[in-house]
Parts: sequence; C-alpha cells; structure tokens
Amino acid sequence: MNLQTRYLGLDLEHPLVASAGPLTQDVAHMRNLEDAGASAVVMPSLFEEQILLEAETLRQHLRHPEESLPEAVSFLPDHVDYNAAPGHYLEIIRRAKEAVRIPVIASLNGYSNGNWSDYARKMEEAGADALELNIYFVPADPDRTGAEIENTYIDMVREVRGKITIPLAVKIGPYFSSMGNMAGRLVKAGADGLVLFNRFYQPDIDLEARQVTPNLLLSTSFTSRLAMRWIAILHGRVQASLAASGGVHNHEDVLKLLMVGADVTMMTSALLLNGIYHIGKVRSDLIRWMEEHGYNSVSQMKGSMSQLSYSDPSAFERANYIEVLESYKVAHSYHAG
Repeated sequence: MNLQTRYLGLDLEHPLVASAGPLTQDVAHMRNLEDAGASAVVMPSLFEEQILLEAETLRQHLRHPEESLPEAVSFLPDHVDYNAAPGHYLEIIRRAKEAVRIPVIASLNGYSNGNWSDYARKMEEAGADALELNIYFVPADPDRTGAEIENTYIDMVREVRGKITIPLAVKIGPYFSSMGNMAGRLVKAGADGLVLFNRFYQPDIDLEARQVTPNLLLSTSFTSRLAMRWIAILHGRVQASLAASGGVHNHEDVLKLLMVGADVTMMTSALLLNGIYHIGKVRSDLIRWMEEHGYNSVSQMKGSMSQLSYSDPSAFERANYIEVLESYKVAHSYHAG
C-alpha cells in the first residue's frame, strides 16, 4: 500500500502530520512523535508579540545599562510556558533537525507587518524544512474595511516570502467574503500551501468573577466539515498544497479529506485525547479501509470527490444547504398550545 504524499514540495511517507501544539514544542516530544509514526511535525507558533517584547526588552537594556547587573533581572519578560522565547525557539529547531529524520516545520504567528518577520529567515537558517505562517487576526476595528484586512494578509505573505527560500504554508481562518478569491491571492503572493483552517478560539465569561476568561475546547470530527468543503472547492483551482487542520480524529476523517483533495491531514486534539500512538492506529485503519475498497495508493483517491471531480458539483454549494434542511425529519410529532 502506497501512502506517500507530497506537501510543500516535501515527500512524506503518509498524510498524517502532527500539527502545532503542546506535543510538538520540544525535541523529546518530536522524537516521540516520529517513533509513533508521524510523517512530519509542525512546531507551535512563535508569536509576533514575543518577538516584539524581546526587541523592546533589548532596547530598554541598552537604554539603561545599570539594569544589566546579574542581580537585576527585571528586564527579562515572562514567557508563556506553552512556547519558548525567540532565541530558544531557534535552538529547538537546530536540535530537532539533529534528532529526527522527518520534516520539521516552524511556525510564525502574526497579525501585522513589521520587522518581527525577520525571524522567518532565522528559522530557515536554523534548519527548518518549511515555515507555516499562522495569521490570527480579529478585525475588531469597525472603521477598517474588508479590503484593508485582506490586503494586510497579502502584504504579510509577500513580506515573509521575500525573506525565505524554504516552502511557505499560510494558515488562515475561513472568514473572508470570497474565500476562493482570497486563496488565489495568497498563492499569488507567495504561499506554497494553504492550511485550512485556523481555529478562532472564543473567550468565555466567568459569571462569578465577571471576567472574560480563555477557554480551550478540543476539536471533534465535525470540526473538519468546514475544511472538507473548502478543500473540495479549491482542489485543482489553486496551484498550492492543501492541508486540512482541525477535526482529524480517525481514519474516516482522513479518507474524506484526502478524497476532496487534501495533501495532508493535521492532528492535535486526537493525539491529546488518545495519546501519540493513536497515529499508528489511524494509519492501520486507513490501510485496512483502502485494501477493502480496492485502493492501492493515496494518490489514487486524492481529489476523487473534489468539486471538479464529483458528479454533482453543487453538493458543495447552496444546493447542499437546501437539501440538508429538507432532509431533517422531526422524530416526534408535537402539538402547540
């Protein structure tokens, strides 16, 4: 059974990639993921805020040299445990490349243009096989138009593309007025691949404390439906790799996403819930299903149910919306009043 696939110009043994998360944040975890069967790993993002904070800290240090005494550590910022400071992040890349054979994809998370993007080149110099640019932007300013927001995305991709020679994937959310057009513009700006989709984590409210609180909910298989629809629409229409992220939990999720045109499927929540050796189970189940249904390779099925290939292309558009509503049957009759 040939499970090989190609993503961002990288030849992978199979389409099961460990995506950015706590399980890919250090070398030991990445080595374990390789042993468990991951075909590649995406490191957690280095955030624009972290890079800018380090730069500001350095400026303060140079402006006030008396603060450089060994016992004076007030200029050192606190960093979130989930991720590393910029310098340490680069060291993790170097050490990971010495420790594992699978591709190591670094990640930058930003929302604006600026010198922080210089770290893209530093990540390449540290040995990263590719870079995932994770653009996480909540357009909270009502005076900014949709066109302005989209141009910010394009400018960021173009800026980062100009600083590296390794493959560049762009991870985005689905909230564009014309997703297909935006995908094409991102590729034209320099993206070698698109990762669909970024999850926009929603805050919660602590009623007793009356405070806004962060709230992380792991994905379910249902989460993958949105990526499935848009990968189906984009496959064959954009000249770029397509990665499905969010909601990949079992071999059925993987199969559906491959059939609509995904080159790889990325997993985090499933590994946090089931352990890293869940990758091996998904791979075994994938092979078994393919054998039972007469498939010899991933390439044979890839894109076979994309919008361009499926017998009813409207299934991915408005017609599906109407069919869904008409197909629902109320289980029990009821009487008003």
